[in-house]
Amino acid sequence: MRTSFPKENGESATVPKDYPNIVGELGGENEHNVKYPKRLRHRGKGKVLATIYKRPDGYRLYWRARVDGKPRSQFQDFRTYSEVKRKGDKVVADLAKGSHALALSPGQASSALVALERLQRHYEATGRRVSLSAGIEQFCDAAEKLGERTVGEAVDGYLSTVATVKRVDLAQAVEQFIAADEPRTKASDGKRAQLSAKYAYNRAIMLRRFAGTFPNTAVCDLGKPHLDTFFAALGELPSKSRNKKPATSAKSRNHHRAAVRQFLQWAVRKDYLPANHRLLEADGMRPENANTSEIEFYTAAEFKALLDAAEGPMRAMVALGGLAGLRTAELLRLTWEDTRRVEGHIEITSGKAKTRQRRLVEIVPALAQWLAPYAEFTGKIWAGHEITWQQHFCKVCEQAEYETKPGHTVTVTRKPNGLRHAFCTYHLAAHGNENATALQAGNSPQMLFGHYRGLAKKKEAEAWFAVSPAQAANVIALASAAKK
Repeated sequence: MRTSFPKENGESATVPKDYPNIVGELGGENEHNVKYPKRLRHRGKGKVLATIYKRPDGYRLYWRARVDGKPRSQFQDFRTYSEVKRKGDKVVADLAKGSHALALSPGQASSALVALERLQRHYEATGRRVSLSAGIEQFCDAAEKLGERTVGEAVDGYLSTVATVKRVDLAQAVEQFIAADEPRTKASDGKRAQLSAKYAYNRAIMLRRFAGTFPNTAVCDLGKPHLDTFFAALGELPSKSRNKKPATSAKSRNHHRAAVRQFLQWAVRKDYLPANHRLLEADGMRPENANTSEIEFYTAAEFKALLDAAEGPMRAMVALGGLAGLRTAELLRLTWEDTRRVEGHIEITSGKAKTRQRRLVEIVPALAQWLAPYAEFTGKIWAGHEITWQQHFCKVCEQAEYETKPGHTVTVTRKPNGLRHAFCTYHLAAHGNENATALQAGNSPQMLFGHYRGLAKKKEAEAWFAVSPAQAANVIALASAAKK
């Protein structure tokens, strides 16, 4: 539909007496000689591309331009003929060249200029160029997804949950992690430390090995290939080369994975890694199915030989390990009072249990006889360090002898964790109930059933729990010697 100005088309201008006598310099035309509407043509095409209309308060320029492929009417008002003529000539020239700027209204053109200036400032501040069309496209997409919320609100909400990642060297970060956990290995007021010092020591070795594999690498630069490379190196086959370290076991590699996982979680909390780093999805971080070693445990004859060779608190420790099934770490935390606080039971408090869950272990008649000489003892059963305990136990094994057949004696061979393994094996064989054994040992019924079921006969179990002191007089004498 064409725009029409009824009272202006085909009429000459009537110039008031007091109207300024302005002469359009373009084309040498005198304003008073112009007849309206004034049709502006392009010299090369001869086609009318714009029209000037006279209005009581000035002049109006009218033209048609294509917007989104469709013709659309455009107009602009001016106060003087020279202004409208100058603009008209420019419109005609631009239309002849096919310029799209003519499709913009004055307000749209002004807004476009403001937007372009803002994009220029953005480029100067960030070094990133964004076209006006790309910026509008991104804004519209975001606005449609946000609905009634503004883009600014969405950005503020996002930034409040996202931390800025700090660039820190891997080796430096590992040392910070180790130092941060150091206070947790210290016990206060006689209580159990939050973290085992032995565990922290071993974990520090593994993490320093990890950091040493990638020198001059920032934590935020770690990628899945780094983890794959590290664990692949741990799994290399042994070599005769002196410079090549032997391969680690699957169990050891799983321990390394646990250490690295804890470090990466800490790095996220310290803003050294983004929360969405996905490093734990690396192939090298997948746990391996470690082949469990064969369960080794003592026989009743070996157990009796160990008890006879031991003296003082060491004898009580051996008896508790074999007849109560306590773990070495639990034994080292145990006090004499724990054996008497609950009648007929040993109380493993939550602070002394590996699982940090309190449990009661039944004192079988044989164990009661071995503990009888220590009825007045107080304090920790073993006051020394774990290393000292292991050294003393090795000596006991060297001194413990028993007959395999008449006239033939052998020394007891030390078996890792053999006392606890023996208790679990014989207790399950004696009762045939993994749930009952789990209550005593502080383990899961599934684990006990899978590892200890069927390793011993009930008759062997009865012999194990019947191991008791040969003569009470000898036991009392040993207890007196221990007090001295």
